[in-house]
Amino acid sequence: MTFKELHIIKPILRALTEKGYTNPTPIQEQSIPILLKGKDLLGSAQTGTGKTAAFSVPILQHLYLDPNIKKGRRKIRVLVVTPTRELAIQIADSFSDYGKYTGLKNTVIFGGVKQKSQTDALRRGVDILVATPGRLLDLMSQGFISLRDIEYFVLDEADHMLDMGFIHDIRKILVKLPAKRQSLFFSATMPRNIVELSKKILGSYERVSIQPKQTTAERVSQAVYFVNKSNKVKLLIHILQEKPIDSVLVFSRTKHGANKIVKQLDKAGIQSEAIHGNKSQVARQKALSNFKKGTTKVLVATDIAARGIDVSELSLVVNYDLPNISETYVHRVGRTGRAKASGLAISFCSADEKPYLRDIEKLIKQKVPIIHEHPFLEGKDDISPKQPQRGGRKPQQRRKPNSNSNNQKNFNSSHNNKPRKQNWRRRNQ
Repeated sequence: MTFKELHIIKPILRALTEKGYTNPTPIQEQSIPILLKGKDLLGSAQTGTGKTAAFSVPILQHLYLDPNIKKGRRKIRVLVVTPTRELAIQIADSFSDYGKYTGLKNTVIFGGVKQKSQTDALRRGVDILVATPGRLLDLMSQGFISLRDIEYFVLDEADHMLDMGFIHDIRKILVKLPAKRQSLFFSATMPRNIVELSKKILGSYERVSIQPKQTTAERVSQAVYFVNKSNKVKLLIHILQEKPIDSVLVFSRTKHGANKIVKQLDKAGIQSEAIHGNKSQVARQKALSNFKKGTTKVLVATDIAARGIDVSELSLVVNYDLPNISETYVHRVGRTGRAKASGLAISFCSADEKPYLRDIEKLIKQKVPIIHEHPFLEGKDDISPKQPQRGGRKPQQRRKPNSNSNNQKNFNSSHNNKPRKQNWRRRNQ
């Protein structure tokens, strides 16, 4: 099957060819014909399966072939709502790439930055709007955005939208949409609350569910290191120094933890950057751009900030902290097992994280191989034996780490936070 056989028009086909896309992925092959017929769609597929092209290509084709689009001032005909800024930017870039020769205009809006450049783009007129919920509602209340002309509505990453507490925002958006529209609903998982939400959005719909022959976790080579919490950063430095790797994505459970990891890596002479909700949008985009270009080899991220990170041939994913939600593990390791690619993912597991590991192994239906030989194996004492003390003096304090030393044992712990339930709040957007 080729894109040409899916009856994609020449302007879009030309752009796809330039991107190196000839054969559609399974979700594209199944979804595009449904959407070209104007049907609503409920799509279930893992990250990295080509979902964005599955909905953006047919939408672009509909708009290009609609004679009304070319008359008068541009109106917002397409609305794509997604949970994070990074993912919104990625989707907008895809519309730009695939619609390169259509003459159609899109823009992206999100919070965390000043709104002027976004409102200027809206004033000039756009056909396609990609948005995060908070900024969308804000600009709607200010009168910059009207949804009365929407003909195509896409809710992407619906499960994460609900995890992050956006359900009330989604309901506010839904009531402003025209009843007559084509609706597309995508979610990696389909728990009961997601199915109930889809019923409120979709009319008469068809469903596409992509279950790969191998799950993402099965395609990725995995390993787990049992290590004391205080030794995690030393182990990370040891691994990164032992065998230099082109691109490493490190997952931290907390924003504060991510900053501490970067600080310790910097002391060890390993250049890295952090990306999380407390960083400004400019800082986040710069860090992500440096990582994609290869200027920065190590990116430390929280789960929310990592949504939308799409780096080809990502060498390694490190779960510095094991997630307390098993599905999050699959999304994390999938960053290095995109589409048909294989990948490598390693996890650090302290004593209090072992229940998380058991839950993960139950979900992925496989045991994660254990690395038994490493310098910081759980239970090993990395502190030199105490010297005999004289005259009842207090034990001598350990010296501060020497950043120029090659001895991995000199590095202090960078992460002492106890695992806690993730807080999926909008402030992390």
